[in-house]
Amino acid sequence: MFALFLAFCARDAKARASDADLSRAIEIVRGVPDLRRGLVFTPDRAPDPFVEYPPPPQLAFQLYFDAIAPLEAAAGRKGALMALAEPGALPSVDRSGAAQQAMLARPFPVPDPVFRTPAGGFPCSDIIHYPGKAEDLNAWLGFYFESHVPLMRRLPGLRELELYTRIDWVSALPWPKVEYMQRNKVVFDDADAATAALQSPIRAEMRADFLSFPKFTEGNRHNPMQTREVVRR
Repeated sequence: MFALFLAFCARDAKARASDADLSRAIEIVRGVPDLRRGLVFTPDRAPDPFVEYPPPPQLAFQLYFDAIAPLEAAAGRKGALMALAEPGALPSVDRSGAAQQAMLARPFPVPDPVFRTPAGGFPCSDIIHYPGKAEDLNAWLGFYFESHVPLMRRLPGLRELELYTRIDWVSALPWPKVEYMQRNKVVFDDADAATAALQSPIRAEMRADFLSFPKFTEGNRHNPMQTREVVRR
């Protein structure tokens, strides 16, 4: 599958989307043709024991498609996602730090994929991205798949694991296109479960593995996000 990431990073780290704007964003996502799965993210908290990362986006989306053509149509001049860019749309959302990227989605099996999110709560997705460049991207990705993914699969309470790699794609959405060399996502029942996983011995093993990655620039960013699944087909 292909995944389109849209993120709105606010200048004010405490900014939140209003209930009305969140409802409108969900409505827009539900109206996207040929959408396989649609996730809407708002900020959550799951501190990492090794690094203090910048705050997560104020609002973000992950939209899955079975092919690239419907993704590009959704992001096209007459696409459904243009509703997010209309003047006055989502007035509580700071769109000055907006970014977009389409990527190839690579799911991996996890030992226990059954969610046990408490009633009234939301899963927590930690969405990690690598914004820089690798000296040898092929070697870097190969190391990541062979060495880091097996460690990630051992995180306690893990419900989903996906990696995303770059593609060429077309968009008419009015926000900058980023070219992060890789993203990945680990999903847990809620923020408490995500925090427990990040405090576990496995996270320390992952940190040691991270420090042995082939050469690359700019490190990575963790973004713990409360996750609303609004479309699944």
